[in-house]
Amino acid sequence: MVESKVTADCIVDLLVDFWKDNKERFKHIHTLVLNADNGPECHSRRTQFMQRICEFALQNDIVVKLVYYPPYHSKYNPIERVWGGLEQHWNTDILDTKQTVLNFARTFTWAENKPTVKLWSFIYYTGKKLSTKAMILLEQAIDRLNDTIGKWFVTIHPYKVKNILFSG
Repeated sequence: MVESKVTADCIVDLLVDFWKDNKERFKHIHTLVLNADNGPECHSRRTQFMQRICEFALQNDIVVKLVYYPPYHSKYNPIERVWGGLEQHWNTDILDTKQTVLNFARTFTWAENKPTVKLWSFIYYTGKKLSTKAMILLEQAIDRLNDTIGKWFVTIHPYKVKNILFSG
């Protein structure tokens, strides 16, 4: 749960926090596939998001694959079913305080799993972006499937990021 606007930085900070807490569980993983909803905060042409995801791949020495759901196809996104389940869980109760929302989220179960619920209070600001020159450089570290659907399937190799960011 976040109190701020959801920005590219917010999304990556939440990923970093998750990875910090769960890295040991996934130490055998060398490629992380992130299914994304193609929202404006995490679009593969969003310069701030791509910079932060590239930094994440480099810092954790992990290949990151971004796979986007097509626009207006949320029915294929499993998180949408989880949100629907959460809405049924709180049913018609009044969500009038943060604590009420957090309590409902903490008592929710989905597919026999209980969520880890945190309140993220850091304030994020919109409008951060890389210069065109910096993004052109960063694009050299990003593998896109092809020119037609390259914005939907992106692979980031940490060694490429390192070579691009630290070459000369």
